[in-house]
Amino acid sequence: MNAVAIDYGALLKEIQPEVIQSEQQNAAFIALLEKLTSMKKATSAQAKLIELLTVLVEQYESRYYPVPDAGPLDIIRHLMEQHGLRQKDLVDVFGTESIVSDVLNGKRDLSKDHITRLSARFHVSPAVFF
Repeated sequence: MNAVAIDYGALLKEIQPEVIQSEQQNAAFIALLEKLTSMKKATSAQAKLIELLTVLVEQYESRYYPVPDAGPLDIIRHLMEQHGLRQKDLVDVFGTESIVSDVLNGKRDLSKDHITRLSARFHVSPAVFF
């Protein structure tokens, strides 16, 4: 057995991820995801755990917080509202306030990079922005 498998096994034993059954468990997994994804360099074992926790959170939230059929701009506005964000709070995703404004006003299309950052920021599948 290699060191990565042992590290991943140790992480699984410590965290004990499972299908999320409550809002408290969901919040705990999201907090752990935020901690793991804010690290400068995740190990391959941590990257595997990030992937697993993301799947579990997405599954729970799709069941209890379904995203309505809407266009990408509607989705962004909805996510901003749910998280109490203003345009300037998305500068880290888009680069500048003017780009945030252009995107939200339909003057500029979302780039692949924007979609990647939005999905990571809000822990949603990139597919919701298509």
